[in-house]
Amino acid sequence: MPTPVRRLTRTQARRVALAAQGFTRPRPPGPVTARHLAAVVGRLGLFQIDSVNVLARAHHLPLYSRAGPYDPDLLHRAYGRAPRRLVEYWAHEAALLDVRLWPAFAFRREQPDRMWGGIARVGAEQPDLVRRVLADVRAAGPVTARQVEHEAPTDRDHWGWNWSDAKHALEYLFYTGQVTSAGRTPQFERLYDLTERVLPAEVLAAPALSPDQCYRVLVEHAASAHGVATRQCLADYFRLRPGPTAAAVEDLADEGVLVPATVQGWDRPAWLHRDAVLPRAVRARALLSPFDPLVFERTRTERLFDFRYRLEIYVPRERRVHGYYVLPFLLGDRLVARVDLAADRAAGVLRVHGAFGEPSAPPHTAAELAAELWLMAGWLGLEDVAVADHGDLATALAAEVPRRWSGHLD
Repeated sequence: MPTPVRRLTRTQARRVALAAQGFTRPRPPGPVTARHLAAVVGRLGLFQIDSVNVLARAHHLPLYSRAGPYDPDLLHRAYGRAPRRLVEYWAHEAALLDVRLWPAFAFRREQPDRMWGGIARVGAEQPDLVRRVLADVRAAGPVTARQVEHEAPTDRDHWGWNWSDAKHALEYLFYTGQVTSAGRTPQFERLYDLTERVLPAEVLAAPALSPDQCYRVLVEHAASAHGVATRQCLADYFRLRPGPTAAAVEDLADEGVLVPATVQGWDRPAWLHRDAVLPRAVRARALLSPFDPLVFERTRTERLFDFRYRLEIYVPRERRVHGYYVLPFLLGDRLVARVDLAADRAAGVLRVHGAFGEPSAPPHTAAELAAELWLMAGWLGLEDVAVADHGDLATALAAEVPRRWSGHLD
């Protein structure tokens, strides 16, 4: 018999998604431990990496959003010291990936047809250079790209990259899985080493997966992390191709892992993971990175939360609507505001360059946001919060910030 289609309101779908992403669990009352980190890693599967550090590194924020203030060394150890819990790879974008998912990316490593030009060119046209770079890593790793670079000329015609051929060779080896990252330097340079010296032995010994099996594992994980999702959402989570994703969805549906669903206001079919939970209420409060898995698929964010979100880092200043590095603010089961934040480390101030409320924001939004800003400031080692007069929520937020600070002192 066909499986009945589950019908969800938008509110129900939103709560399912928030539960799947870990926002229905209270933050630990004490220190965040490796056990808390493991739970978040297992649930999400990845932390996206981005080089912008105006507030905090992007991969530091998802754990903070769910668990609250934690010692960053906890995360550094998880991907920079054996036995590693995380490893870098091209998952959504560049990401810290749950090492248990490494075998499921074999299809990408073995069929590197999504490489961009310079990397693919070096792999195809300069195999001797690739072998020489691999030998250097084997002899000296972990090493940075600057330590490995040969005298191959740097291509300065391509804006923004300026990579030498040796750097391209390293990235080819990284993409194909022959080398990986053993960690990062304080300057955030990747430390390359042989994959066999980085990954845990049980991961290296895992049975090989066919491309179809890889897609099945990744689509099921994406479905679990989303709770409820369209095929587009499932494909985007690990940047999978539509055709094999659709085939994996059908297989998982046939086995009852995915349950067909419709969501109020969505114009396409959805799928509910069989282990998805629908909480009666969500009492979350969190600032979210622009690269958080809850919001990194912007169409999904708009469908779930009626929240149109665009990253404006590359938009000229005079054309920005909300600001340079804008974080959505989750309160309850809604995205109720957004703030343009920067950590002024020299002055010891968390600067709120802009604060904007959503039409559905409740009256206590400014007070709750002020409390969350003080919590973030403390985590970043900053002593003050300063709110600029920009945005419709700025005045109310500026009034609440000193009040929250007085309460903190009490």
